[in-house]
Amino acid sequence: MDALAVAVAESRDAYGGTGVPDADGMADYVETALARRDAGLVEPFATVWDGRVVGSTRFLLERWKGNEDLAGAPDVCEIGYTWLAASAQRTVVNTEAKLLMLTHAFETWGVHRVALRTDARNTRSRAAIERIGAKQDGVLRAFEPGVDGGARDTVWFSILRDEWPLAKARLQGMVG
Repeated sequence: MDALAVAVAESRDAYGGTGVPDADGMADYVETALARRDAGLVEPFATVWDGRVVGSTRFLLERWKGNEDLAGAPDVCEIGYTWLAASAQRTVVNTEAKLLMLTHAFETWGVHRVALRTDARNTRSRAAIERIGAKQDGVLRAFEPGVDGGARDTVWFSILRDEWPLAKARLQGMVG
C-alpha cells in the first residue's frame, strides 16, 4: 500500500478527469478493492515495472446466469481502474500490462469479451484503448458521475474472443 501511495504522489497532472485517489486516500482505495475481490467481483493488481510499483489496474468480473459460481472463471470481464505514476506514463508499461491481462482473460479464463471504458472527454485514454485493438461499442450519455461533479458520458470499447488473435499480435508487436 505504501508503494502505491508513493506512485500516486508523483505529478497528478494526467489524472484531471479520473477518480485516482491521492496518497491519503490510498488505504481506502486498496481496502475497497480487496473487499470487492473477496466478494468475487474484481481481481485487483499493483502494476510493477523495473522493480517498483508504478500503478494499479483490475479486472471487473461478470458471470452470466447459470454461472454464478464465484470460484469459476468469469464469462466476460472489464479492465478498469487503471492508473500509472507520471514516470510510467507514455512508456511500454501499460501496453505490457494490457497484454498480460488480456492473455489471461482470453487464454486462461476463456472469456467471450473484455470491455474497457473511459470518460468521453479523455481523448488520451480513448486513443490508448483503440491502439491496443479494442473497438468502440458506443457512448452512454450521462452514464455515471464525473469527477468534476457533473454527469459523465462514458465510451465503451471491447475486444471479442475471435478478435483476440489479431489484437494479441498487435500488442506483441508494440512491446517488441
